[in-house]
Amino acid sequence: MSADTVIIGGGLHGGSVAVHLASRGVSCIVLEKDHVGRHASGVNAGGVRTLGRALPEIPIAKASRELWHNIRDLVDDDCGFVPSGQVKVAETEDELAVLQARSQQVRKLGFDHEQIIDQKTLRELLPAISDQCIGGMVVYGDGHANPYRTTCAFKYKAEALGEQFFEGIAATQIERHAGLWQISTAHGQFEAPALVNCAGAWGGQVAEILGERVPVKAQAPMLMITERMAPFVKPVVVAQGRALSFKQFDNGTVLIGGGRFGKANIQLNEAQLDTAGLTANARAAISIFPIMQKATIVRCWAGIEGEMPDGIPIIGPSRQENAFHCFGFSGHGFQLAPAVGSIIADLVTTGTTELPIEAFRIDRF
Repeated sequence: MSADTVIIGGGLHGGSVAVHLASRGVSCIVLEKDHVGRHASGVNAGGVRTLGRALPEIPIAKASRELWHNIRDLVDDDCGFVPSGQVKVAETEDELAVLQARSQQVRKLGFDHEQIIDQKTLRELLPAISDQCIGGMVVYGDGHANPYRTTCAFKYKAEALGEQFFEGIAATQIERHAGLWQISTAHGQFEAPALVNCAGAWGGQVAEILGERVPVKAQAPMLMITERMAPFVKPVVVAQGRALSFKQFDNGTVLIGGGRFGKANIQLNEAQLDTAGLTANARAAISIFPIMQKATIVRCWAGIEGEMPDGIPIIGPSRQENAFHCFGFSGHGFQLAPAVGSIIADLVTTGTTELPIEAFRIDRF
């Protein structure tokens, strides 16, 4: 079976690339070894943030946020996107000073989206916040979305535009002959002039087949969710001095995560939880929001994600002809996906893109 492009990996980034290629008239075959949304794409925290981005990511994150605010126009679904804002809280003067320095650094680069707020404004935004929190940083217009719904929405839109997804089909061999990439699977061979590696935590394996070894590490970010509680917080909340990501949904449930990892085993295709890490996250949530002492955790889980040593992804062309990489998002690729899909589609069709991607090249390692 053949198409103009084969995409390995049917998660959110693979789906985004497929949608953007379809809009440019390029046919795709998307190969997903599990089911779409099985790992990081479908089970992450769903944060849609420009707040606190690594400096090279800011232009992409800003471009992507524009797409999020019009996401229905892109995929015929609002993806559960809520522009609730995101707040990073400071508990000490030293932490607030770090945020102020960051804000100044970002402004010098020409970006003004991150705003420093005092304790009074913090309490207006977060009435239930602990008394120990003295200020913070806010980005209005950031928010959150439903990760599984979003991943499926991109898949459904790509299929509606004529792209083909094959789930439960893993690539077993990748070769290039006579100007075509040939991908062998247990269910037959697929071929195309262009190849896109969106394989997430398995992206390093695909890159190595192409002769590009990179130090991607499989991680298992953990999350937990509570029973329903009376509404007490609207923005997404993170902390400067703690590993914490915190949000309350419209149904009252509270999602807690951030910076704590289970054990990822990509050979067995599974992730194991670490109860000590979950406990630490729960304690951090209680410290920031004392009301959480009354909360009951009902479910915990982890997804498998690829993490790079420098914490930023690989986005851009391979050293091999007509091959492109898009993986290693290190736990924060959800918000970037709409714009990254457009970047890869530009590279496939024109060889260039307007957004800066030099920092994400694969040969930086």
